[in-house]
Amino acid sequence: MKKIIFTKKAPAPIGPYNQAVLVGNTLYTSGQIAINPASGALVTSNIEAETKQVMDNMKAVLEAAGMTFENVVKSTIFIMNMGDFGAINTIYGSYFNEKTAPARETVQVACLPKNVNVEISMIAIL
Repeated sequence: MKKIIFTKKAPAPIGPYNQAVLVGNTLYTSGQIAINPASGALVTSNIEAETKQVMDNMKAVLEAAGMTFENVVKSTIFIMNMGDFGAINTIYGSYFNEKTAPARETVQVACLPKNVNVEISMIAIL
């Protein structure tokens, strides 16, 4: 059985998907981009601010499921420019304990929703 996870502290879905789905003890999140949930505005002033907004959105989704970043076992990072990898990695890494950080892949893509520079999805286990 699946349980739909939703919080107003993260951007609302804009299509036929949910912020996250909990199946048993496993949470599958949708990709988060840098939309400020309070204003609905994109945060794209620089890659650091954009990545921080993405991670803050993801934190809200995890919390809505009763989890933290410590529960994350897998992350996927989609970026528009591999040249931004270092800055993204620094911000992303600040949300995790390096010794217990999740598995991850990072891929450069041709385009992301709303022409953002980074999108991140995660899988977490209770």
